[in-house]
Amino acid sequence: MTKTPDVLCIGAMLWDVIGRAPRRMAPGADVPGRIRHLPGGVALNVAVALARWGMTPSVLSAVGRDSEGEGLIAEAQRLGVMTDHLTRDAGLPTDCYMAIEDSEGLIAAVADALSLELAGAAILAPLDTLPAWTGPVVLDGNLTEELLSAIARDPRLMRADLRVVPASPGKAERLEPLIAARRGCFYLNRLEAEILAGRACANAALAAEAVVARGAARVLVTDGPNPAAEAIAGGPTLTHQPPTVTVERVTGAGDCFLAAHLAAELKEMPRDAALRQAVRASAAHVSGKDVP
Repeated sequence: MTKTPDVLCIGAMLWDVIGRAPRRMAPGADVPGRIRHLPGGVALNVAVALARWGMTPSVLSAVGRDSEGEGLIAEAQRLGVMTDHLTRDAGLPTDCYMAIEDSEGLIAAVADALSLELAGAAILAPLDTLPAWTGPVVLDGNLTEELLSAIARDPRLMRADLRVVPASPGKAERLEPLIAARRGCFYLNRLEAEILAGRACANAALAAEAVVARGAARVLVTDGPNPAAEAIAGGPTLTHQPPTVTVERVTGAGDCFLAAHLAAELKEMPRDAALRQAVRASAAHVSGKDVP
């Protein structure tokens, strides 16, 4: 019997190719290091993390009918993620993300999500086969602005608990339709929050409050080793200082943060406890540990 998911993750499901050097890299550097080939994409990263928290997530995304796609689906299933609702197109390749990291963090990255972008609204077709959805839905900024705008008005998701993440600073502006519609809880890093706020902010708390002032009802902002914050309309802003850790990886830290926060809230933990769990889970991920 097919399981019923308790969370829908809509967005990128692809292969991550991550090259990491153990020391600081200068522009143009060519150094020894390690290259990993891992399941990735914001939607899949969050889904995998949610599965570790004991949940049953399903991904709505586009995956090619190529060998990379078959391998990616098999790995996602092994990690506890439902893949029953994927869009498969024999004419499009499975998407890919490539990043270079050094001992200080991310140097540069390129996200090739062409298949997801071309699939467009087709990835939402499985919503017609699911009961009226009132649970959590994770949306990632690899979706086009047009599709995000459509989702904000989609009657099939009108009662859903939207959790929104940009995927990268370069895609933060795609979230504008959701802010305008006053839909969703936003998970941002400080640079992404500054882009949406339209101005520089000295810390995560001010950045979160600035995005709330733009119309968002609820915003969580991370800022690397500095305090993370949660701001809500008409309520107090919370902050929490991450523990000091040695940086072993950075790709996927924000996705881990979102999953830990959502898992805490679904257990009805208070705001401060949920933020603390999210900060600690993200720090553990950066240090090279899988949580929980």
